[in-house]
Amino acid sequence: MTALAMNAERLLARLHTLGQIGRDKAGRLVRLAASDADKAGRDQLAAWMAEAGLELAVDAIGNMFGLWREATGPEAAPVLLGSHIDSVIDAGIYDGCYGVLAGLEVIQTLKEAGLRPARPLAVAAFTNEEGVRYAPDMLGSLTFAGGLDLAVALASVGTDGSVLGAELSRIGYAGPHAPGFLRPHAYVELHIEQGPVLEREGWQLGAVENLQGISWQRVTIDGVANHAGTTPMAMRRDAGIAAARAMLFLRGLATASNHPTVATVGSLALEPNAINVIPARATFTVDLRDPDEARLQQAEAAFAAHLAALAAEEGVSISTERLARFQPVLFDAGIVASIEAAAAARGLRCRRITSGAGHDAQMLARICPAAMIFVPSAEGISHNPREHTPPRDLAAGANVLLEVARGLAGC
Repeated sequence: MTALAMNAERLLARLHTLGQIGRDKAGRLVRLAASDADKAGRDQLAAWMAEAGLELAVDAIGNMFGLWREATGPEAAPVLLGSHIDSVIDAGIYDGCYGVLAGLEVIQTLKEAGLRPARPLAVAAFTNEEGVRYAPDMLGSLTFAGGLDLAVALASVGTDGSVLGAELSRIGYAGPHAPGFLRPHAYVELHIEQGPVLEREGWQLGAVENLQGISWQRVTIDGVANHAGTTPMAMRRDAGIAAARAMLFLRGLATASNHPTVATVGSLALEPNAINVIPARATFTVDLRDPDEARLQQAEAAFAAHLAALAAEEGVSISTERLARFQPVLFDAGIVASIEAAAAARGLRCRRITSGAGHDAQMLARICPAAMIFVPSAEGISHNPREHTPPRDLAAGANVLLEVARGLAGC
């Protein structure tokens, strides 16, 4: 194949333009799913798709697709590229958006080169990947892949009391197509790493071969509120102490493992939350992750056994609620190998890597061969306005995506 290079200047300009859409009065990037800011971002993306000569299709859960299929006809399964453009609160400009805009740039580059692929190409922007406003995260791609009923997804109630289906209609992105109206031949997602490994080890690219399993639960511990000064330590049923012991157990469980198990307590609330009252209730969330399903199950079982023993020792009652559970994903070996080959052909240092975060690619892997490409994140920072990847790395990742897409599409 004749070597091609995408238009790095155009890609970077679009990234920075999209990164200014959804700024609040404090200057923070807040482009939550199905919000007015999300509509503005979608409108801009739709305009760029039209500029590239792509057919815009939107499904009923608001997933956007820019299709290039005039050379092959509508019946052939497309090579799908993409990610998402919704953000967290006070976000950086690269998470998700880079994968969507690089996918658009790949297709536009191939069109401008006069190439005719053997199968269609398409770029996708999936709805509510971040899960900040609506639950679960990766909602749009999960629904697209058939893992969540459309009616249930549309009925999702946001943190502000809004209903996703009504909001999609309000902003004009409740599309006519059924989720899954197109069945991809393959899916490739380009993304910033959101972690420190590539930068610290001096790699220019990561060929993502698997994605960690994720276990989320909410733990509620009920004890007895009492006076902080008059109740002897041995006579307390302190929900706060029980929570602290549970948190320390999780840290020990992860750090003692010889495997990449991670455990996080990201939120904690005590009741009545008063300085001189023994906590009657502690509620906290647990995020357990491991790329191996058996190890993840073992970690879950060990924590459950610890909670049962803890309840007896501290004289408290403990209940748990499952919030989310995703099995680890093994990405397509052939696409992973093609990523490595494309990197090597361009003289780029590439290593195989595990994704510690959830991505739309894990949902698409349910219905088609899928894989991901990572580029380094400066200091491993993401979900933060300091999120940054140098332009040369952004260009390198997009050019590797270009070569992988060319191979999959036969052009």
